[in-house]
Amino acid sequence: MGRALHFASKHGLVLEEELGFGVHGMVWSTDQQSVIKVHGSERLYYERERDIYLRLREHNVAEVLGFHVPNLHAFDDELMALEIAIVQPPFVIDFAGAYLDEQPDYSAEVWAEWEAEKREQFGENWSQAKAVVAAFRRWGIFLSDVSPSNIRCA
Repeated sequence: MGRALHFASKHGLVLEEELGFGVHGMVWSTDQQSVIKVHGSERLYYERERDIYLRLREHNVAEVLGFHVPNLHAFDDELMALEIAIVQPPFVIDFAGAYLDEQPDYSAEVWAEWEAEKREQFGENWSQAKAVVAAFRRWGIFLSDVSPSNIRCA
């Protein structure tokens, strides 16, 4: 929590509540309709996520096929922290597990297993989620960490 507090202080924000945590870091809401995500010790995932948000900013992407995409407000490479806008469903969030400008080098068998798992997770929403995943490729963003919690349908 120390890095999140430091980031918030530097940017004039107040942390409100912890929203969650996962493999790549922890997320807190702020008093400014944003969240702060502080990455764990893996710099690679922080840099990927930061660079994907910068790519989306460069192309003014706020929505993909009707799914809201949060704007990056600020970042700090030393603290491995991002401030991101809060979005309402339908949305696409959490790009730490995504790849930029290169698709993951998985075998055809692994991709088939991945798709079968995603089809089961998303159920009737899989065709929508799959279209969103495909749409991100136009900006060189390859989403692989796909779940109903980070591609939330309406």
